[in-house]
Amino acid sequence: MYGYQGRVLSIDLTGRTVRSEPLDYALLRDYVGGVGLGVRLLYARSPKGVNPLSPDNPIIFASSPLAGTSIAASSKFAVACKSPLTGFIGDSLSSGSLAEELKRMPFDALIVTGRAEALTYLVVLDDEVQFCNAKHLTGLSAFEVEHRIKDELGAPEVRVAAIGPAGETGVRYACITNEGRQAGRTGIGAVMGSKNLKAIAFMGTQSCPVAHPNELEVIAAKLREAMKGVATAKYRGPGTVGNLTKLNELAALPSYNFRRSSFEGADRLSAESLQREHGVGPGNGGGPSRDWEHLFGTTGKEGHRVTSRVEYESLFALGPLCGIDDPSVVIRAAALCDGLGIDTISTGGTIAWAMESFEKGLLDASDTDGLELRFGNGKALLSTIEKIGRREGIGDLLAEGSRRAATNIGGGSEAWAMQVKGLEMPGYDPRTLKTLALGLAVNARGACHNRSSAYDSDMALLEGAKGSEPDRGKTAAASEDFAAVLDSLILSKFLRRCFTDFYAEAAHICQLVTGWDTSAEELRRVGERINVLRKAFNLREGWSVADDTLPPRIFEVDAPGRSLSREALQAMIEDYYRARGWTSDGLIPSEKLKDLGLLDLVEADNALAPER
Repeated sequence: MYGYQGRVLSIDLTGRTVRSEPLDYALLRDYVGGVGLGVRLLYARSPKGVNPLSPDNPIIFASSPLAGTSIAASSKFAVACKSPLTGFIGDSLSSGSLAEELKRMPFDALIVTGRAEALTYLVVLDDEVQFCNAKHLTGLSAFEVEHRIKDELGAPEVRVAAIGPAGETGVRYACITNEGRQAGRTGIGAVMGSKNLKAIAFMGTQSCPVAHPNELEVIAAKLREAMKGVATAKYRGPGTVGNLTKLNELAALPSYNFRRSSFEGADRLSAESLQREHGVGPGNGGGPSRDWEHLFGTTGKEGHRVTSRVEYESLFALGPLCGIDDPSVVIRAAALCDGLGIDTISTGGTIAWAMESFEKGLLDASDTDGLELRFGNGKALLSTIEKIGRREGIGDLLAEGSRRAATNIGGGSEAWAMQVKGLEMPGYDPRTLKTLALGLAVNARGACHNRSSAYDSDMALLEGAKGSEPDRGKTAAASEDFAAVLDSLILSKFLRRCFTDFYAEAAHICQLVTGWDTSAEELRRVGERINVLRKAFNLREGWSVADDTLPPRIFEVDAPGRSLSREALQAMIEDYYRARGWTSDGLIPSEKLKDLGLLDLVEADNALAPER
């Protein structure tokens, strides 16, 4: 077998048992790897209705066929579990050297279940597993944990996935961190913490050959050349931080908890300002895009240097969304989130909800530990982030996320909890970007811009591209399937414009790696299969048609020409269901499941549309 190891390693923390099992060839071909493989294994291995923070909720690390090959921007891995933030599918991606280390393991996926008696870290040397006491790592950042474990093992080459204090305390949007990179958004760090699992150290010694290495290198060289061109120029320059100025100009930059579509302090947070005045600039990461970095000095007893990574979503969520225009505060806030191990988008979104609740009198200083939690108060923002990570005072409420916090205090505050399915919204205003609005409403993960590129067509229209209004239902569905294939191979989304005919070219790359006769149409169906299975998972876990919507605020008119009605969104959602071949209630007909080879897997889980 080329491109794969053909096995899965299962670890039960409760019984301290380890089991290696074969992975079926057909399953690998149907789901490719990465997110697809993670979702498929999660569906089969997680009990229906499982509590996300119970020992029975598996957490799955999945590799991909392109990791470790000569194809650039493929050093990523996937993590999947049931999300403690949404109660639905939770899958995340992270990049870095750990992806290549996973590729050197004798398995394609690692499944962890159970709960250790005390805080533990695992050392996985190929398929041999050591269970190590992690009491001395309690409360440490993932960065400190990584260095401690490397020192203890005497192995600087080991790659570590760890949680910070927020994962230990069960913050529902805690991340898993590796080399300063975050697998975030859906609270997988809280799932790891619920298992008393502080970290996993990976050391692999296996090779994973590709079928046609010489031909693959030719394609890889062409891609590397394309990455030097106009398709990735934006990301090689200002990177994603350049989005802030651009979106502000297009009136698509949410601020003050989505009450406005632009921000008066945007210039202070621009890429030019950050680089000129605050020592922030492109880092040394690989691929077409580099997060921007700011050196903060030292942390912990060892005195290790800490680098904060800054990108657009962190700038938006910790800046305009909270009314903060002081770059030093935003940079420091991003570093705090990284150190604690919490998702910056959900952190900013939940704090913005709290700021508005404070402004409207539903929270007061007695609730917020004396903090004047108002828009623009940078000191209060930083203090609140610290409290969230350790679940202290007001942080205990906000660690639950904006949806649960709003339910807790009531007073109509659900109306300004800017989330979908429990996941806080990213930094694009759906009143301006209509196809994105649909994508955020229907995505199985919740309000996620990374599981589709639906906003590409909106941005093209706003920037003056010629053409008619897109068929938004078909566009949203196609963009989700496209993203699913990228996230399963795994290829960076920043490469998406480097292909002339993505499915045909990706299929050829897959052929060269695996030796399979993969076709473009086969990959298209892989994308659809993954997204239908995500939806089936959510249906099994209690999804209803009412979950596919946007917060009430989005239907308020922000300014002439920037509005979205409930009726318009509902019409788009119905178009999307039709494009997917689902019923008008968003259910999946048995014929669709059968066509994608999913019927036997899901027919007992109430994911089917009733026979008519």
